[in-house]
Amino acid sequence: MSETKVMALREAINLAMSEEMRKDDKIFLMGEDVGIYGGDFGTSVGMLAEFGGKRVKDTPISEAAIAGAAVGAAQTGLRPIVDLTFMDFVTIAMDAIVNQGAKANYMFGGGLKTPVTFRVASGSGIGSAAQHSQSLEAWLTHIPGIKVVAPGTVNDAKGLLKSAIQDNNLVIFMEPKALYGKKEEVNQDPDFYIPLGKGDVKREGDDLTIVSYGRMLERVLQAAEEVAADGINVEVVDPRTLIPLDKDLIIESVKKTGKLMLVNDAYKTGGFIGEVATIVTESEAFDYLDHPIVRLASEDVPVPYSRVLEQGILPDVAKIKAAIYKMANKGN
Repeated sequence: MSETKVMALREAINLAMSEEMRKDDKIFLMGEDVGIYGGDFGTSVGMLAEFGGKRVKDTPISEAAIAGAAVGAAQTGLRPIVDLTFMDFVTIAMDAIVNQGAKANYMFGGGLKTPVTFRVASGSGIGSAAQHSQSLEAWLTHIPGIKVVAPGTVNDAKGLLKSAIQDNNLVIFMEPKALYGKKEEVNQDPDFYIPLGKGDVKREGDDLTIVSYGRMLERVLQAAEEVAADGINVEVVDPRTLIPLDKDLIIESVKKTGKLMLVNDAYKTGGFIGEVATIVTESEAFDYLDHPIVRLASEDVPVPYSRVLEQGILPDVAKIKAAIYKMANKGN
């Protein structure tokens, strides 16, 4: 059995990058403050000392320039990891990501790969206000050629990031910023990888399926444990990667339970969980449903700076439990 160690999410991210960079000198890290400062969220502390300035590169404060340089480097044989800090900043980098990196391999008949991983701190929960708290995965999952990874546990983050770095496509790797300090047991094997496109059943159950990822997974699991005292057995499915999506895992779970709830912290309107709901309704699982699909997501408002208001717009354990009781016809 592989050795494990209790690590915070930021430490597991650091370890995943370091392990891959030790294996391949074509892999390098770039971004604002990744070197001397150790990353805005502490994810690259110590890496400059180990790998040097050529492989841990501080960049100007221009996400458009960072993304363009990364895509160009990837297409000429290197394997960049980009710390784009807040996910909101993909808005500045969209041309390089969407129009160049995502499309090149297809346009050149498979002859121009773009092995670049954009790490983005996603979601709300730390009082970062409207321009630094968004989960914009729905924008990115809409574009063919982009893989989108959304881990909800520390160990999964390590194994998935290593696979993202090894992938020959452009990958957006979402890191829930509210969980950077969360600690869990993490596999220490340098050859520990979790394949992209393979989801995981985090909790077995037969009364109700909840599909969730990223930051909300922790709250869903807590809610599922608490309602178990009332005889409600919730199955929690974590897709782990949104593109490619493990559709079969979700469909089979819904066929087993007959009920589906979807939970994330992105805006509800146009959110990715709406796509998951459509996938289920277009599949054979539709005939097994005995309750309308329920979505819990962020309210459709800019994320408030006030921590009280910020928490008020998000699904929390109490809201998730209330929705579970309603779906299970329990009056709690």
